Amino acid sequence: MTKEDRRSFPRINDDALTLKLNLGDYDTMTHTLNISASGIYCKVDREVPIMSRVKLMLMLPDPSKNDKDVKSVIEVEGVVVRGHPVIIDGVTKHHDVAIFFENLSQKNREAISNYIAKKG
Repeated sequence: MTKEDRRSFPRINDDALTLKLNLGDYDTMTHTLNISASGIYCKVDREVPIMSRVKLMLMLPDPSKNDKDVKSVIEVEGVVVRGHPVIIDGVTKHHDVAIFFENLSQKNREAISNYIAKKG
C-alpha cells in the first residue's frame, strides 16, 4: 500500500492559500505548498519541532462571493508531524513543515474539500 493509498482525503499542490501560523512565541504569515482536508504542507522561516502544537488561520476563497479576493477564514489547531530544512548552495533557505489538523469542524472540512474539488 502506498502513502497515497492510506490518505483519507485527496491532496492537491496549491501554493496560493495564505496562512497565519502561531506557535505561542512565534507568529508568521506564509502560504500553503499543498493541502487536504486533514492537513497542510507549508514553508516557514525557522525550524518547528515535530509534535509542536500550532494555531492556524487559513484564508480560503469564499465560494458564495463572486469576488475571488473575498476570503473565508478557517481557524484550526494542528500538530507538526514532519519538517525538514530546505538547503540551497549549503544555506538553509526555509523549512518545509507538514501540519495535521486537530478538531477541524465538519463545516470547515467540507469547505476545504469543496475548494480542493474545484481546484483539482
